Amino acid sequence: MVNKMQKQVLHYPRLDTILNVEKIIKKAKEALSKNEIDRRLPKKIMRPTLNLILEYLEQSGKIAILKEGIIWIYKEDISNKLKSKLEKGVTLV
Repeated sequence: MVNKMQKQVLHYPRLDTILNVEKIIKKAKEALSKNEIDRRLPKKIMRPTLNLILEYLEQSGKIAILKEGIIWIYKEDISNKLKSKLEKGVTLV
């Protein structure tokens, strides 16, 4: 199975862009859509670049992409409420 990130990428994101996306998701009080993340960024980025950043953050265990939106989950101890929500979630392949 070929990993999505191994496909040819025309533009890799800069570190400051990745950190900005992380900060926006981490500070959010509710789940965010991709459009909302893009609106909150100081400068706009291309959608494929945002998708690549989100894929990286999801694979590294920092975010979860739920039907409600994207949430920050990287913590030492995950709350029981979040654990149950993740267990009930559907894995997309």
